[in-house]
Amino acid sequence: MGALRIGYVAGPVIGALWTFVMAILACVVFSFASGEGLRPLMLPSLVMGAWLGFIWLPDGGRPRAQRIGWSVAVAVFPVLTFIFLGLAIEGAPETSITTQVIAWIFFAVASAWPLEVMLRPLPFGRATRHEFEDAVIRFLTSFGYVFFTAIVAIPFYVMVMTSLKNQSELLQNPLDFSIDLSKGWGLFRSYSELFLDFNFGSYLLTSFYISVITVVLTLLFSIPGAYAVALLRFKGRQAFSRSILLIYMVPMIVLALPIYIVFSMTGLRNTIFGIVLIYPVTTIPVALYMLQGYFRGLPAEVEEAGLMDGLNRLQVIWKITLPLALPALASVSLYVFMIAWNEFLLAFMLLDDPSKFTLTRGIASLDSSEIPRQHLMAGAVIATVPIMALFLGLERFMTKGLTAGSVKG
Repeated sequence: MGALRIGYVAGPVIGALWTFVMAILACVVFSFASGEGLRPLMLPSLVMGAWLGFIWLPDGGRPRAQRIGWSVAVAVFPVLTFIFLGLAIEGAPETSITTQVIAWIFFAVASAWPLEVMLRPLPFGRATRHEFEDAVIRFLTSFGYVFFTAIVAIPFYVMVMTSLKNQSELLQNPLDFSIDLSKGWGLFRSYSELFLDFNFGSYLLTSFYISVITVVLTLLFSIPGAYAVALLRFKGRQAFSRSILLIYMVPMIVLALPIYIVFSMTGLRNTIFGIVLIYPVTTIPVALYMLQGYFRGLPAEVEEAGLMDGLNRLQVIWKITLPLALPALASVSLYVFMIAWNEFLLAFMLLDDPSKFTLTRGIASLDSSEIPRQHLMAGAVIATVPIMALFLGLERFMTKGLTAGSVKG
């Protein structure tokens, strides 16, 4: 594979892009953490990144003195850029020097150290296509980690910090997401008020047992259905297998009005029984789809041995198939629980009595001009943290269950 004349160029380009991303990240993180304004300057951060990308390129046979000399000579560009255009990170007039210095330290470390790792395979000079692609993949991978972590962590951070404020602080500066630790336990006043004044304990309990019942009903219907589709032979099996997920092709908002009319006519609206009745309708198809793939991967010889030993079909399912399918059942149960816990549209449409609200319906009732915003954010935290902890604690079982049936045998 021929060498490409891109070793000199790829390093500075990757360095410029990475450093600009880190400048944005540093400004966002420390603006939120301190409540003081910071903003990135595009051209200075790009020039600084290009310089870092150049000096971090491997020696490529260059003497140490030549490498140092090149680095010092090229440093004139970021220095002149900082003098005439400003630093890569600029603070507002009211921003303290301490905040700016800490942000700059974070920016420098987050720019220089990852670049050294990313550009390690890229030589100073000609680069093979493999070396170039390796450096680009390292950059894109690192950018992906930073980007997706930021879009998840930043909204959650804003939500938590807002829930720890009081009304006067929010009115004074709605964009200040720092916290005053001197308040002590007073920081959690919004949470205590939710349980004492807004009946959030009842909402949590209602959502919990509705989710558990939904999981049980879903498994009761989806296990035999998935087993039949995967392992039994009957007329229309293929058509049924392919049509399992058709319900998800129809948006739930389209079904909302018919469901509301039917539930109103039958007296099921504004009842827990009605919610328990409708939730499995939305979860059984996806559970069927997930379980049938796993059942198809089970070795047929194991069930045949059970039948030859005198077990009937139900005994084979209970004593052989289900124990082997425990990883898949655990992942499906967790997934269904998460769907039921987070469901909002049906609960919002069918429940009007506050004593029967699920957690999501209760949070929606806080979205009012008469209720302080910190209570709404506190309710969102209460709804998010338990399911997040459950997912993180059982994630390895969910991953194992989802991949267990991917390879037959």
